[in-house]
Amino acid sequence: MKICLICCAGMSTSAIVKKMQDAATEQSIDAEIWAVGEAQAKENVEKADVILLGPQIRFALSRIQALDPSKPVAAIDMMSYGKMDGKKILADAIALIK
Repeated sequence: MKICLICCAGMSTSAIVKKMQDAATEQSIDAEIWAVGEAQAKENVEKADVILLGPQIRFALSRIQALDPSKPVAAIDMMSYGKMDGKKILADAIALIK
């Protein structure tokens, strides 16, 4: 499973990526998780199974969805993002894929 997180510059989600990777390892889930800035969205949407947006760029949801309408795209829940709840965000990503 390939999960791409997109935020303004790809920096603020790096801690979330680590928490999600830890949760995936803990649950024996084979996942490749990475973060990029909105400027790199186009080339990364192609590689991902699911795309999650940082809450700060949720306004770009329809624009990111338009890059590949076959891919699930969602904004990360603000509460989960604020708590840096990697386990919950990973579960949300998995639910989008299924």
